[in-house]
Amino acid sequence: MPAKAKVQVASRRYITRALPVGAVITCADNSGARTLKIVMVTGWKGRLSRLPAATLGDQVTVVVEKGPPELQKQTFPAVIIRQKYPVRRPNGVRISFEDNAAVIITPEGEMKGTDIKGPVASEAAERWPRVSNAAGTIV
Repeated sequence: MPAKAKVQVASRRYITRALPVGAVITCADNSGARTLKIVMVTGWKGRLSRLPAATLGDQVTVVVEKGPPELQKQTFPAVIIRQKYPVRRPNGVRISFEDNAAVIITPEGEMKGTDIKGPVASEAAERWPRVSNAAGTIV
């Protein structure tokens, strides 16, 4: 009888989901948008009556609240790159940022802008290589 091969399952460590649907966050790229409102969390599997929520590295659907008139009220996919709520890392360090921020992406996963203002969490940079390429600093 042949030995069973071990299957590697890509597991994500637990991060508290601190950004529920309806949260207004800042746009950290140079696409022109200023503030974004979360309207949907991609891949959310939740509980009855519980608001879907996102955390670092999650893909969300956002509506542009403030920005140029041609972008306002349009929906785009985005990636959360910073959150105020502290995140505990495996080495025991807790990290929190000054604001909640996201960058707008295309449906294929490319960034809409070309530059990111401010730091990017390493949790988001690991999952989104295009975001990490455009990041100035990864924390």
